[in-house]
Amino acid sequence: MLHHAAARFARNVEAMSGGRFSITVDAPGRHKAPLEVLGMVRSGAYEMGHSASYYYKGKDPATTFFTTTPFGMTPTEMNAWYYYGGGLELLEKVYARHNVVAFPAGNTHIQMGGWFRKEIKSVQDLKGLKIRMPGHAGEVVGRVGMKPVSVPPGELYTALERGTIDAVEWVGPANDIKMGFHKIAPFYYTGWHEPGAELHVFVNKQKFDALPDDLKVIIAVAAKEVSIDILSESFYRNVLAWEEMKQHSDIVIRTLPDDVLELFKQANDDLLDEVARKSQLAKEIITSQREFLNKAKNWTTITDADYLRLR
Repeated sequence: MLHHAAARFARNVEAMSGGRFSITVDAPGRHKAPLEVLGMVRSGAYEMGHSASYYYKGKDPATTFFTTTPFGMTPTEMNAWYYYGGGLELLEKVYARHNVVAFPAGNTHIQMGGWFRKEIKSVQDLKGLKIRMPGHAGEVVGRVGMKPVSVPPGELYTALERGTIDAVEWVGPANDIKMGFHKIAPFYYTGWHEPGAELHVFVNKQKFDALPDDLKVIIAVAAKEVSIDILSESFYRNVLAWEEMKQHSDIVIRTLPDDVLELFKQANDDLLDEVARKSQLAKEIITSQREFLNKAKNWTTITDADYLRLR
C-alpha cells in the first residue's frame, strides 16, 4: 500500500505536467538502505524519496514530530495543524537544514499498538520485553523498562517467531495480516503511540529550486492528494482486513492497562520536555503542536468522541 502511494504520486505528477515531469519509482529495497532515504535525497543520490520523518531522529531530533508522537494528534487534527496551524512552515524550516524540501504525503490513520506473544497485565510485565517500535515511541517504551529494537521489515516475522523480539508494532490490520504476526503473537493491542503517522515526500532542495513554479506546485498538490488517498485507503483496507482477521479465534484484542498507559504518558511528557531543552527548533515544533492540540482536543471531544459514543 505504501509503495503504491509513491507510484500514485509519480503518475499524478506526470499526468498533471502533461508528461513534462517523469518520475521513476525504484522497487522497495533496491537501494538496500530503507532507513537512509533522507540521506540519499540530501546528497542527490536520489532526487526524491518517500519515507517517514521519525526514522531520522538520530540525525535531527526535530524531524520526529512531523510523523507523529504518542498521545498526539489524530489525522484530522494533524492535517489542520499542517495546513493551517503553521506545520508546513516548520517542516520547511527543519528540512532546509538538510538540503531537502518535504511535503506531507500519506497518513496511515491510528495505528495499532502491536502484536505481543504474552498478555500485558501490569507494569511489571514490561520489564525487559523486547519490542520493535521506532521513533519517539521507541524511546518512550525504553524509559519504562522495555527494550526497543530496530529490525528491518523483511526480518520481523522471523525475529518474532524465534523470540529475538517479544512483540512487534507495525501498522494496522491491512499491513499486519500480510506479515502473519497473528500466527505467532495472539495479543493484538489497541493504539496509543501513533495516532496519525504521516509519511513525507522528500525532494532534493537544489533540484526542487531549479524547477519552474508550475512544477513546484504540481509536486505539492500531488503530495497532498496522495496524503488524502493513503488515509482513505488505509482506513478502507483496515476495515476489510479486520473483517478477515477477526475470523481467527486465536486473536485477542486488548487495550493496555490504565497504569501502563499513565506510565507511558508521563514518560512521553518527560521526553518531550528533554528534547525541547536540547533543541530550540524541536522546542518550537513541540510547543506549536502542544498549543494546537490543547485547543483541538476540546473540539474533537464534543464532536468526534461524543458522536462515536452516541452512535
